[in-house]
Amino acid sequence: MSHADSIRFIVQPGGSLKGRIRVPGDKSISHRSIMLGSLAEGTTEVSGFLQGEDCLCTLNAFRAMGVSIEGPTADGRVVIHGVGLHGLRAPVHDLDMGNSGTSMRLMAGLMSGQAFDVRMNGDGSLSKRPMKRVTVPLADMGARIETTAAGTPPLMVRGGSTLHGMHYDMPVASAQVKSALLLAGLYAEGETSVTEPAPTRDHTERMLRGFGYPVQTDGRRISLKGGGRLGAMAIDVPSDISSAAFFMVGASIAPGSELVIEHVGMNPTRTGVIEILRLMGADLEIQNPREVGGEPVADIRVRAARLKGIRIPEALVPLAIDEFPVLFVAAACADGETVLTGAEELRVKESDRIQVMVDGLAACGIDARPTPDGIVIQGGPLSGATVTSHNDHRIAMAFSIAGLRAAVPMTIDDCATVNTSFPGFVALAAGAGLAIREQRTVQG
Repeated sequence: MSHADSIRFIVQPGGSLKGRIRVPGDKSISHRSIMLGSLAEGTTEVSGFLQGEDCLCTLNAFRAMGVSIEGPTADGRVVIHGVGLHGLRAPVHDLDMGNSGTSMRLMAGLMSGQAFDVRMNGDGSLSKRPMKRVTVPLADMGARIETTAAGTPPLMVRGGSTLHGMHYDMPVASAQVKSALLLAGLYAEGETSVTEPAPTRDHTERMLRGFGYPVQTDGRRISLKGGGRLGAMAIDVPSDISSAAFFMVGASIAPGSELVIEHVGMNPTRTGVIEILRLMGADLEIQNPREVGGEPVADIRVRAARLKGIRIPEALVPLAIDEFPVLFVAAACADGETVLTGAEELRVKESDRIQVMVDGLAACGIDARPTPDGIVIQGGPLSGATVTSHNDHRIAMAFSIAGLRAAVPMTIDDCATVNTSFPGFVALAAGAGLAIREQRTVQG
């Protein structure tokens, strides 16, 4: 993905968030809808598909392997004409995964079972991200995957391997590793099982069952047998709770706010952000709970509240791993000290999210201290500053929300990657009451 334009967000201080909004579709579910829909037999119809650059990279990868995919339309409708588990064709060129670690790691599992070679690459950020956590256990199943000497992309996945089912005790809780192994297990002889040290998002298991593929869950052990088939289905993608989190925090910290976020995915493996905010004293009300396509969904009403610092329970860390940048903003606006431990995973995201957030909060006058596996934040007044997102979409949006409580304007540089997960963020945030504008500079 090329970001020819340099995008800067400028946020004027103050304001509150009000009204009703709906954030874009869930990124994790959108990725998986394309992957499994392509491998199913028949036609899968998806509504609410996230048209962010990450998910479009996944969609284009399957088009490159011969899958006919219609859309996405303006309202997020996609029609996938599945080719079955063994119907993919060798792509003519490398598969470009852009900025998406999810795409790269899950596809490593899927591609391990194909008859052809495929090379996958990504942008500068993705090319620095660790892949051994998936390539090493996949190699134990019989996959042949080549990486750089550092274990980073590009990945060359050799076709024609015979995969054998195995049991894997995951050393670190990671939905991406779990999913990669289960997806490889579709092509493996015998049973593939994974035991996770803590619960992680279970969208892969839910969606496999939706497509008619038997998956067993026994406590923290998840297993399936190879050699089955996927049948087409209809998928309604709920709004992404990771995207909703920015508005949950914004409405919590901005005086006078009252905001309803509609149709949010409430998968219990993803609701750590709600539990953490409630522990901090946030006023969150879950309304109209329902189930859509096997995934729980609800509306969330958020009112401004006085937050307090807490020690975040380590059991909640895997359930909120993507939401910590904006939770750090909540901690900066809270009374007292917030302590996070057990979150070393944050150091190998699109950026080192611990260090980058510490640097940005410190520039805003907040006492924030990094630790090897977390952060210590002392709440206080936000002075506002110019910060860089380091081309990390969640950092850019987190500091935009911080502008609600800043004393002077917040300027956030390197914001082009926001479109990877949240196209239309600036317009939606401005409509809800954030005084944000985008400044674009054409490079070259």
